[in-house]
Formats: sequence, C-alpha cells, structure tokens
Amino acid sequence: MSTPFRLRLAATAIFLVLVPAMPAHAVSKEMIQLQAQIQQLQDAVARLQQSNDERMGVLKDLVQQTADSVNRMSVTVGSLQKGLVGQQEAASAKADQLSGQIQSLNDSLDELKARMARIDAALKTVQGQQQSMMAMLPQPGAASAPVEPMQPGPGASAAPSSTAPTTPTTHRENPLPPQAGAPPAEMYRAAYGDYMAAKYPLSSSEFNDLIKAYPEDPLAGNAWFYLGEIDMKIAKPTASVKDYDHLLERYPDNTKIPAAHLHKAEALLSMKQTDAGVRELRALIQRFPNSPEAVQARSKLNGMGVPIVPKR
Repeated sequence: MSTPFRLRLAATAIFLVLVPAMPAHAVSKEMIQLQAQIQQLQDAVARLQQSNDERMGVLKDLVQQTADSVNRMSVTVGSLQKGLVGQQEAASAKADQLSGQIQSLNDSLDELKARMARIDAALKTVQGQQQSMMAMLPQPGAASAPVEPMQPGPGASAAPSSTAPTTPTTHRENPLPPQAGAPPAEMYRAAYGDYMAAKYPLSSSEFNDLIKAYPEDPLAGNAWFYLGEIDMKIAKPTASVKDYDHLLERYPDNTKIPAAHLHKAEALLSMKQTDAGVRELRALIQRFPNSPEAVQARSKLNGMGVPIVPKR
C-alpha cells in the first residue's frame, strides 16, 4: 500500500469520525473547511509523490550514467593493460634479440682473436725460417775454411799434401722449426664450430679438453660459458649453473661475465629457485648496469612484478 493512498485513507477516516460529533448548525461550515483541508492534504501528497518520482528519475539517470562511465573506464583500463603487456613483450623480444646479436658479435670477436693468434704464430714461423735460411748463406767477404784432408788408410799411398782447396762445408746450427700454431685458439675454434653445428656431445668434449690443457687461458673461460649453454640446451640446468659459476669465479675479467649472470639466473628460475634467480639478476644489474644483459634483467624482474632494488 503506497504512502499517498494511506494519507488519503487517514483523511477520509478523520472526516467520518468528526462528522457525527458536529452540531447540525456547524456541519456545513466545518464540512467545507474539512474538505478544503483534505483537498490541500491530497494536493500536498500529490506534489510530494511527483517530487519523489522526479527525484527517483534523476537518481536512476545518475546511476545509469555512473554505470556507463564505469563500463567505459573498465574498457579503457583493459585496453591500457593490453597495450602495456604488448609493449613489455615487444621490449623483452627486442632485448633478447639485441642480446643475441651482441652474443654473436662476441663470438665473432673471439674467433677473430683466434685467427689473429694463428696468423701471428704463422708470421713467427716464417721469420724463423727466414733467419735459418740467412744463417745457411755464406757471409760476404768471409774467408773459406780449408777442408781437412782425409788421412790415408794402412797400406795406401799418401796423397800429395799440395791438394787444391775445396769449397767449405756449412754447419746448420738452427734447423727449421716445425710448423707451429696456436693450440688454445685452434681447439676453441673446433669446439665452437661443433657447438654452432649442434654437435653438443662432441663440442662439450672439445671444450673440456681445452680447459684441461690450458686452464689459465682466457679461452678456457669462454669454454666454461659454452658448456653451460650446452647443458641448458640438453635440459641440465643444475650442471649449467655450475658451469657458469666456474666462469664467474675463475675468470672475473672475461667478456662473457654479464651473459653468464643472465643465463645462470634463467637456469635458476627454470628450476623454480626464484629467490636465487632474482638475486642473480640484481647482481647483474648492479655490476653491469649499462649492459644489454642488464636491460633484459630489468625486463624480467618487471615481468615478474619484482622490484629491481630489494626493499629494506
């Protein structure tokens, strides 16, 4: 039952109650006043109902507008989130591509260094051969040493002592050196070539041979790095972490240190060792903040929702 109807019913009831109690001579006047009051009350109720209806209409419009605004904001936020995710993925892909290109450049540089070492060794060999050949030639203006005559054997007639001098014999004090090369560079080149050809067991064996033969050579540090890469490719992340640790601990000046930090962190994350992986990424950013690997590390931490700098 609505409020206006209740008010009208109450007014009618009051009217019916008061009518019998009124004197006959005052019925007419009081009746008119009561009717006027009831009419005023009904008019006030009607106006109140109209005002309430208008306000409810306004409220409904406001609610609808608010709902529409919320829906539009939700769509906009969703679009922004998709855009941010797309940008992060694109940035991560570009960082990965850039890291791969830099890695290829480093590998090419290592191979170029190995070639330079072989060329230097070949030049030294040629110089040694030239020096040996110069030693074999007679010096200009030098006197020829007479050859000691052969002593006659028993029963043979003695040769006359006035034999003509013969040409002197030369003595080779510096024999030609064997063909020399650069063993660490050659071993590294062979192992790296097999690695690029995806001959992982053979390449791993060759890199290990290089490390055993020349443990202090800088290329041995590169060998540990590629052993870690091979172990990651054959799904041995635990062994890969150990390989990277050999490089990080024994060859601190190696050019592949930033990549070793990054790939070690990836190996740890693949083993669900998130805290250790995050520490490795933060260590990379702290040690090499301007390296391409640090860019990738920041992207990975942002993608994980982890702050780059640990909270204190």
